[in-house]
Amino acid sequence: MAGLVMRTFPLSPNGSAAGSVLPKGQLIVTDLTARPRFGIKGPGSSAWLEAQRLSLPPVNRIAMQVGVRLLRLGSDDFLAVDEASGEAVANLVAAWQAEKGRRGYWSWREEGWSWMRLSGPLVEASMSRLCALDLRPGRFAEDAVAQTRVAHLEAVLVRSEEGFDVFFDIASTAFFIRTVTAAAKLADGDTTTRENHR
Repeated sequence: MAGLVMRTFPLSPNGSAAGSVLPKGQLIVTDLTARPRFGIKGPGSSAWLEAQRLSLPPVNRIAMQVGVRLLRLGSDDFLAVDEASGEAVANLVAAWQAEKGRRGYWSWREEGWSWMRLSGPLVEASMSRLCALDLRPGRFAEDAVAQTRVAHLEAVLVRSEEGFDVFFDIASTAFFIRTVTAAAKLADGDTTTRENHR
């Protein structure tokens, strides 16, 4: 654990997760807050999204289609994020802005929420210290959404290809980073202890 350095981006000029949280990249925190996303909720939201040819998942599930990961957080509460770095969400926003009438309202998730991705070999061990849920692949599926507490914060949690994506109140970003760092140190210590006893 000696020499562990936490770097965060875009809170610092070079970006807030510009490198590994732990030595050898065992846990990496990537700040995706600047990436596009679109929150829509309220009466008319479901019908409008269906009119955009999006299939709606059940509550607390994800539908992946036409470049969009669509998270359903409630009966009429959705978050759309790009699967990659494409323009699917931007196109969705443009379509919503161009229309009038009953189409739900913009919930400003891109301004109110941080979006952090935790990945690396120690992600499972670290997450077990950050969240009380059983997040093993057999219990927390790729299309599942957990509205729970992560790092002592109310959060929306989903799997990513690399690990976990966490959405939470942007005002708590520094606290989140500190808490993740503490959990990572503990997980790294546990791993080092096991290796030393082999």
